[in-house]
Amino acid sequence: MPLIQSITSRENALIQRLRRLAQEPLAYRKQGEVWLEGDHLCSACLARGVPVPVAIVADTAWIGEHGTATGDDERAALASRLARAADKVVVVPEALWKAFTGLESPARIGYLLPLAAHAGSAECSAQGIQATARTVVLDRLQDAGNVGSILRSAAALGVQQVLALKGTAGLWSPKVLRAGMGAHFALNLVEQLDADDLAALHVPLVATSSHTEHVVSKVQLPDPCAWVMGHEGQGVSAALQARCALTVTIPQPGGEESLNVAAATAICLYESLRQRG
Repeated sequence: MPLIQSITSRENALIQRLRRLAQEPLAYRKQGEVWLEGDHLCSACLARGVPVPVAIVADTAWIGEHGTATGDDERAALASRLARAADKVVVVPEALWKAFTGLESPARIGYLLPLAAHAGSAECSAQGIQATARTVVLDRLQDAGNVGSILRSAAALGVQQVLALKGTAGLWSPKVLRAGMGAHFALNLVEQLDADDLAALHVPLVATSSHTEHVVSKVQLPDPCAWVMGHEGQGVSAALQARCALTVTIPQPGGEESLNVAAATAICLYESLRQRG
């Protein structure tokens, strides 16, 4: 049975930490901890066997030993079950939850984790790179939704790690976490890298370009490899493109100038998977 604690003050240090984590995209780097809000992210965390030191739950979603929550019974049962998987459960009033939530429709359950609490740690060092893993490299991607979608596609299509160069949206920011839908826990994640850190990879780099004759579906792709995906407006930097062993193009018979980077990544990763059979 986890330790149960109640907090009612907005000035409590834990509440202040949660507010920063929910509302500031890069607060997780300063605090060294990650806030997972919502039953889907919490369930994904448990499914990957990640230890959970602290769960926070609203009193409207908490079914204690001697009473029932005032909210929806089915959602309260789920929230309470997820909360009890933690070593410690902190129960807060509904009104206090609304003071720090990052969601328009709060799920009223969340986990507070150390930043490196699982195998796919967010180390800000080249030492965390897995040299021969199937990889996606993110070169200064700005949009959190794109980054989260790429993580989700990577986890679904057999990629083992994602490496983010400096200038990329924070991998553990709230919007990226929500867009990733739990994919974070299936990947080795390393961020805040310089291009030179990619020398630790022992697989060829592959990028997309509109200025190449190699069509992604008609060229033999190396496996494993590291797909390099670039800034939404500027693409892959020239210096990083020069490091690539291969560049490929994605046919666009409809005449659009370019594809959204998350869509392009999904196409490339699927083609790699298809060729592997």
